[in-house]
Amino acid sequence: MPAPDRERVAGFDPQVQPILPCTPLPPLPAASLRLDAIREAFQHPVEWRVEPLFAQAFVPGGDSYARARQAAVLMPLVQRKAGLHVLFTRRAAHLHHHAGQISFPGGRIESTDSGPIAAAIRETREEIGVDQRFVQVIGTQPTLLTTTQFLMTPVIGELLPGFHIRPDASEVAEVFEVPLAILMDPGRHVLHRMESALGHGRCYFAIRWQSHFIWGATAILIRNFYHFLAASQGIVAPGVAPQGVVPESAVPQDAVPQEETPQEEAPHGADPQGGNDLK
Repeated sequence: MPAPDRERVAGFDPQVQPILPCTPLPPLPAASLRLDAIREAFQHPVEWRVEPLFAQAFVPGGDSYARARQAAVLMPLVQRKAGLHVLFTRRAAHLHHHAGQISFPGGRIESTDSGPIAAAIRETREEIGVDQRFVQVIGTQPTLLTTTQFLMTPVIGELLPGFHIRPDASEVAEVFEVPLAILMDPGRHVLHRMESALGHGRCYFAIRWQSHFIWGATAILIRNFYHFLAASQGIVAPGVAPQGVVPESAVPQDAVPQEETPQEEAPHGADPQGGNDLK
C-alpha cells in the first residue's frame, strides 16, 4: 500500500487541516456518468457556472495575463465493466516540488504544441507512456489561473481500449484509477481551511479514496466537472458559502507533474506550499 499523500513542507499537512461546513449538493443521476452522456454534454452548449468559491480563479483566456505561463492537463476517462474510471498519477518521491502528490498527466504548453489539447496529449505520452492514438478528446473545461500564475486548461479525454501504461519513473511513482462515481459524489468533496504560516485562511477541496488524498487544484478541477455534469442534467448546484476564507486566491497546489523549475524562475504569487504549480 502506498504511503498517504502529504505535502512535504514543514508545519503543513493538508490532511489534518480544519474542515469547513459546506452547503450539501445534489447527487448526479447514474446516467450522467456514462461516456455517451458526457460526450452529449460537450457537444451541446450547457449553461453552467464554475465552483463559486473559486470563481475568480477561472478565467476566459490568457491574453490579459502576460506573466502567466500556459499549461494543460488531461483528465483521462477509462471505461471499465463497473463503469467509468478516472486515471491519476502520483509524483515521484524524489522530486523537489510536491513529491508524492496526486495529479493529472500534463504540464506546460511548449512552443512546438499547437495548443492545450496537443500539450495534454504529449505530456500524457511522456509521463505515463500512453500513445496519442489511444486518446480520444471529448472537450475542454474553463482555464484555471493558479496562485503561481499558471493558466491551466483541463482537457477531458477517453483512453481507448488497448492502451498501455508505461510510467516515466523519473516523474511518476504510481498510476491508479478512481471510479468516476466516487469523484462525482459531492458528499466526498471536503473543504479544508489552511492553518499555517504558508496560507492562513486559505481553503482547498480534498477527496479521499482508499489511501489516496486528492487535494488542491486537482480537486478543484474534479469539483468543477461535477458542476458541469450537474448543469447538463438540469441540476442547480449552489456551491459552497463558508465564512472567513480567501476564495479568490485559494488554489494551493498543482494539478500536474512536470520538470522541476529553477527557483529563480518562480513567478509572483507564492504558492502556500512554497513550491511552484506545474514545476
